[in-house]
Amino acid sequence: MAGETTFHFVTEGIQAALERAAAAAKGKDVRIDGGVATLRQFLRARLIDDVYLGISPVLLGSGEPLFANLDLLKLGYRRTEHVARPKATHVARTKQS
Repeated sequence: MAGETTFHFVTEGIQAALERAAAAAKGKDVRIDGGVATLRQFLRARLIDDVYLGISPVLLGSGEPLFANLDLLKLGYRRTEHVARPKATHVARTKQS
């Protein structure tokens, strides 16, 4: 049906998943979603161009740190936007060439 989201699970690795997503998007943006381990793999491989984070000071319990053992500056990601609001902070990072 039009407007619904379709999920495809790819087990051949992140490069294959990105290639399939790009082909399906036909020139439109591809968004990576998933758990921390998935996002860290894509960041480490420098396969993400733009990272948008919404950070809210809500205690949800324990979890995985997104940027543990990742040096975003060394990987070429620079902060390009930072907007602080009363209930959340929004940060954008962009991969530099």
